Amino acid sequence: MKFLLLLLTFNLYAAPKNLDQLLNKVVEQRGVQQKELKEREAKFQAAKNQQAAMLKKAAAELSALENITAKLTAEFESNEKDLAVLEQKLNIAAGTLGEMFGVVKQVAGDFKGQFQNSIISAQFKERDMFMESLAEKKKLPGIEQLEQLWFEIQREMTESGKIVKFKTQVVEPDGNKVEATVTRVGAFNLIADGKYLNYQGTTDQLIELPRQPEGKFLSMAEDLEEPDEKINAFGIDPSRGAILSMLVQAPSLTERLEQGGLVGYVIIVLLIIGLIIVAERMITLNKEDKKIQAQLSSDKVIEGNPLGKLMKVFEQNKDKDVETLEIKMDETIIKTLPTFEKRIPIIKILSAVAPLLGLLGTVTGMIATFQSITLFGTGDPKLMAGGISTALITTVLGLVCAIPLLLLHNLVASKSKNLIQVLEEQSAGFLALKAEKK
Repeated sequence: MKFLLLLLTFNLYAAPKNLDQLLNKVVEQRGVQQKELKEREAKFQAAKNQQAAMLKKAAAELSALENITAKLTAEFESNEKDLAVLEQKLNIAAGTLGEMFGVVKQVAGDFKGQFQNSIISAQFKERDMFMESLAEKKKLPGIEQLEQLWFEIQREMTESGKIVKFKTQVVEPDGNKVEATVTRVGAFNLIADGKYLNYQGTTDQLIELPRQPEGKFLSMAEDLEEPDEKINAFGIDPSRGAILSMLVQAPSLTERLEQGGLVGYVIIVLLIIGLIIVAERMITLNKEDKKIQAQLSSDKVIEGNPLGKLMKVFEQNKDKDVETLEIKMDETIIKTLPTFEKRIPIIKILSAVAPLLGLLGTVTGMIATFQSITLFGTGDPKLMAGGISTALITTVLGLVCAIPLLLLHNLVASKSKNLIQVLEEQSAGFLALKAEKK
C-alpha cells in the first residue's frame, strides 16, 4: 500500500533532482500519510461506539418484543381453550339448526320449481329467484329470510283463490310486445282482451296463445273482464295449462272437414243439395196442403189447387157414366202426381250415395296410410295421421249426410202420400156420390 502511495506521489510531483530531495519528499509524504491514518482511525473508533449504542438499543427492543410475544402466546393459549369451549357449545346449539337448515333448503327447492311454473309469478316477479338463492345457500338463513319464505308460501295459497287484474307486457303471436291489462283467475288461467295467455317461467313472459279455444270459452273470458258485479261462468284449467294446451290443439270443425279431403267436400255438397231439395219440397207440399184444406172448407171450386181441379172435372162430367167419370178423375190425379212426387227420389238416392262415398274415402285414406307405413315404417305416427283422418272423417261425413237425408226423405214422402191420399179419398167420394144418384 505504501509503495502504491509512493508511486502516486511520484506521479503528482516532479521527479527529485537528487537523493536529498528524494529523502525530504519521502519524509514529507510519510507525515501526511500518518495524519490521514490517524483521522481514519478516529472515524472508525467513532463508528464503533455508534454501532455499540445501536446494538444496545436493538437488544432492548428485542427484550421488549420477547416480553410481548410471551404475553400474546399466553393470551393465544387462553383464547384457544375458550374457543374450544365455545365451539363445543356451538355444535350442541347448531344440532337442531342443522336439521332446520336441511328442511328449509328442501322446501325452498320444491317451491322454486312450483313458483317458476305458477302463473302467479307473472304478477309477483323474482320470487323464484329468492327461492333459488335460499335453496343454494351454504349457511344458515336469517330470521328475515325464514319470514320471507313463510310469506311467499302463504301468498301462493292466498292468491290462488283471487281474481285480480294487473298491467304487464304481453307477447302477441307475431312477436310484438304490448302493454295490456291481464286478468288472473287464481292459479289457473290468464286472460287479456278476451284471449287466453300462457305464462313461460323460463323466460318470464306472458304469451298470447296462437290458437284460442272455441267460441263459448272466449265469450266467458270477455264476460269475466267486464266491470260488473254479476256472477259469470268461466272454465278454469285445474292442471295449470296442460288441459288448455290440449284443448287448443283439438282440430276445429273446419279443420276436420279439411281432413276429409275431396271426398269429404263432395259429401258435404250432396248434403247441401239434399237439404235444398227437402226445403223446396216441404215448402211446395205445405202450400198445396193449405190449398187443399181451403178447398175442403169451401163448397165452391177454388182455382189453382189439385182438389179444385178434381171437383171441376167432376162438375164437368157428372152427367156421364161412372166408368167415364172415374177415368177422367184418375187422369186428373195422375197429372197432379208429379207436383207431389217430383225430386223426392233424388233425396233417397243422395242418402244412399253418401255412405258409399264415405266408404270410398275410408278406402283411399287406408291406402295412403299403408303407403306411409311401407315407406317410413310405424315409428312416427304423424306420417299416418293424414290417411287415418281422411278414412275416419269421410266415414263420419257419409253417415252424417245419409241419416238426416233418409229421415227427411221419409218425412217428405209421407207428406206427399198424405196429399195424394186426400185426392184419392175425395175422388172415391165423388164416384160414390155419382153411383148413389144413378
